[in-house]
Amino acid sequence: MGLSWQQGPLSAGAIGHFLTPHPLPERLLFAERLRRRMRARFNDTWIADSEDVALLHEPGRYPVAYFPRADLDAQALVASDKVTRHRDLGATAWYTVRAGDRSAERAAWEFTALPDHAAGLQGRTAFAWRAMDAFYEEDERILGHAADPYHRIDIRDTSRLLEVRLGSAVIARSEHPVVLFESGFAPRWYVPRADIDERRLRPVEGQTFCPYKGVCDYYDIGDVRRAAWSYRDAYREADRIDGLVSFEPDKAEVWLDGERLYLEPGQTVVPHGADRGLDVGEVTRR
Repeated sequence: MGLSWQQGPLSAGAIGHFLTPHPLPERLLFAERLRRRMRARFNDTWIADSEDVALLHEPGRYPVAYFPRADLDAQALVASDKVTRHRDLGATAWYTVRAGDRSAERAAWEFTALPDHAAGLQGRTAFAWRAMDAFYEEDERILGHAADPYHRIDIRDTSRLLEVRLGSAVIARSEHPVVLFESGFAPRWYVPRADIDERRLRPVEGQTFCPYKGVCDYYDIGDVRRAAWSYRDAYREADRIDGLVSFEPDKAEVWLDGERLYLEPGQTVVPHGADRGLDVGEVTRR
């Protein structure tokens, strides 16, 4: 999913490789100008507002936005005595973020002893995503993490035959499923509900959140837990899968044109980064 995690080209589990005569370093970090106006809000105060954000991609993490100090509310950052060390970028100073009567400890950080090759991050500050009330691009709130310009979703109609079975029971059979291609993931096949025996699907508690597709509901099939999922109110960019159901090929038998599909290695979604996780609560927090 994106440039530096899941199975992206800079991740530890990359499915491709760079065509170079010599091995690349074990870890590659990539920083670039975001080229979007980005803002951060805390306690009804805009504490950051910049058109010069630098986006840092590092292996195994979501992209992180770094704001130049000149574009921050100078009163919002209170230095702490906490200093840690980043394995690639050196000493890291931490700050309490304060606005009005609220404060959040260790909610911002910056690198204070950068190596020469990373000088583009000098004098820039990042904010822990979940410690803030919200982040925006222009006037539109963004959820989950800073937008990864290398993440892409393509949704295509197909006339291939898809069947889902559990034991001797046919759970779904469709001659017009929809396939979703998402950066860093194997194709995911979605089935219209008219082609599903919905009596077999039992909704379960607990949802997850994708910053690109929306809130995801899950279903048990018989005794198999969370064998299927659906985005019942998918985001506009992914609305072609709204209400459709996808099935986990390691929990049910998923057959495409007579060939059984299996879960590919590296496809399990795991939140990355000590400063955040992705959950449904973020969608509803103020």
